[in-house]
Amino acid sequence: MNIKKLGYLILGFLGLILGAVGAVLPLLPAFPFLLLAAFGFAKSSERLHTWFISTKLYKNNLESYVKGQGMTRKTKVRIMITVTVLMSIGFIMMHAVPVGRIVLALVWLFHILYFLFGVKTLETDKAISQPAPELEEA
Repeated sequence: MNIKKLGYLILGFLGLILGAVGAVLPLLPAFPFLLLAAFGFAKSSERLHTWFISTKLYKNNLESYVKGQGMTRKTKVRIMITVTVLMSIGFIMMHAVPVGRIVLALVWLFHILYFLFGVKTLETDKAISQPAPELEEA
C-alpha cells in the first residue's frame, strides 16, 4: 500500500471514529466526520468503502444527502446548532482579532444559509429509506 492510500485510510478511520462519537454525543456533529470517512475509504479501499456505505451509521446520517435527497429537519438543526455553538466559542476567544471575528461571522452566516436554502429538507425520517427517483429516458 502506498503512502497516499495509507493517508486516506487513516483519514477514513479518523472520520469514522469521530462520526460514531458524534452520532452519540449531541455536541459533536457526526455528519462532517462521516463525510470525511466516506471520502477517505473511497480513496483508499473499495472493500472498506463498500462496507462503510452498507453500515447503519452511514445510512442513517449520510445516505439521503449523498443521493441528493436532502436531510431531515432534525439533522439540519442539530448541525446548525453545533456549528453555532462551536463558532461562538471561537468568536469569543478572538476578542483581540477583529478580522478573525469578521471572517468567522461570514463563514457562520454562509453555513447557516447553505443549510437553510442549499440543502433540501426531508419531511420525515421515513423519506430517507425511499429510493431516489429515476430519470426517465426519452
